[in-house]
Amino acid sequence: MRRHLRSIVTVLTATVVLTAPACGSNDAGTTSTPPAVTPGSSVVAGSSAAAGSSAVGTPGSADSSVAVPSVDLKGQKIAAVFSGPITDADYNALGYRAMEAAKSQGAETSHSESVAVADVERVIGEYVADGNTVIWTHGSQFYDATAKAAADNPDIEFIGEFDGKPDKQPANLWVIDRNFHLGFYAVGVLASKLSKSGTVGYVGGLSLPFSYSEVHAMEQAIKDSGAATTIKPVWTGDFNDAQKAQQISAQLLDGGADVLVGSLNLGAVGVFQAAQSRPTGTAWVTAKYTNKSSFGKDHYAGSVIYDFTGPLVDILGKASGGEKSGYYPLGFATGVTVQVPDGVPAEVRTAVVQAMDKVKSGGVEVARNTEPIK
Repeated sequence: MRRHLRSIVTVLTATVVLTAPACGSNDAGTTSTPPAVTPGSSVVAGSSAAAGSSAVGTPGSADSSVAVPSVDLKGQKIAAVFSGPITDADYNALGYRAMEAAKSQGAETSHSESVAVADVERVIGEYVADGNTVIWTHGSQFYDATAKAAADNPDIEFIGEFDGKPDKQPANLWVIDRNFHLGFYAVGVLASKLSKSGTVGYVGGLSLPFSYSEVHAMEQAIKDSGAATTIKPVWTGDFNDAQKAQQISAQLLDGGADVLVGSLNLGAVGVFQAAQSRPTGTAWVTAKYTNKSSFGKDHYAGSVIYDFTGPLVDILGKASGGEKSGYYPLGFATGVTVQVPDGVPAEVRTAVVQAMDKVKSGGVEVARNTEPIK
């Protein structure tokens, strides 16, 4: 999630993020029947939409699956560390929106943008010296530095992110487990059901453990459904390089893929650019973190939507109540939804919702398989 932007990417993303409102709803639990899909709407699996209503996401919106709790955060001084700009219509914009929610409930807030891993220890130290009561680092690449700072500063509360449940968690550190593999199980169903060629491309940034888990979760979903779909995973080497993503996506399409699953930040623009060279209905793209339909509405198959607003405020409320440490897994009741637009066939949308319901009810356990893919 480094800053590696071309001017076209900056223009596209900066125009959508801060104008798009976050949408929240109470979790509806599981459903026993397929949802009613209203023409012109989007199904957001795992939210109230799964109970028969609809939700339409706006570009860059969070489409939250949980309501933001009302807590008194007056007297709290909260700082956040972001790995990129808050205008990215992506991961860092979601973090900033969460901080704004904390501010609206009385907290004094501050943040730092585009912080490199090499600099995060220094930035955290400055926030400690400034008298912040809570420090949140938004991104699992910051976890080690966050855990160290928490151990060194027991009177300050910290919130870090991790892909899994870490060992030796400090007593003053809350851990948000991003659980990326859960959302990609549903994407596996979506991509497999949507593909006519039987070949799905996965375009990732860096070949990291969480990325492997996303591909393996898709493979599990395909196996569970009895389909014979093949996944071709490729990594660009950069989450934000749109040009490289476009080149790789074009190669996947030339190789027979008709659905491209993106696990990128600003590089997602390149995936959509490659798909737009193909007729509508012959090349579909899914995205991650936010609604990226503005990058190519006619080829948009959906997105795994993440919301940190509800989880952050919930954790801050618990911390204010005396819970200084905890493990907070994201899931379909805590900040994750799958958005599927109405341009996708109804039977595919129904299959995605049913897959979400099975995961939420415990009927399906999605393995967190981080085995490297060669």
